[in-house]
Amino acid sequence: MTISSVKKDLLEHLGDNVSIKYSLGRNKYEEYEAKIKELYDYVFLVDTKLGVKSFSYIDVVTKVIKIDY
Repeated sequence: MTISSVKKDLLEHLGDNVSIKYSLGRNKYEEYEAKIKELYDYVFLVDTKLGVKSFSYIDVVTKVIKIDY
């Protein structure tokens, strides 16, 4: 998995509802139901019930976050 493949996957699902599982370390997770809002060069934005959150593409590559489409 590369950054460009992550960008391509996210671009295909732009505007879709997704489930995001964010690793906080030590077996602690945060889960979000979100909509992919915008894509930028180094980060992407998702809209959650709690507000807008940003993640970097490298978070997906290093498996800090997992996105289920």
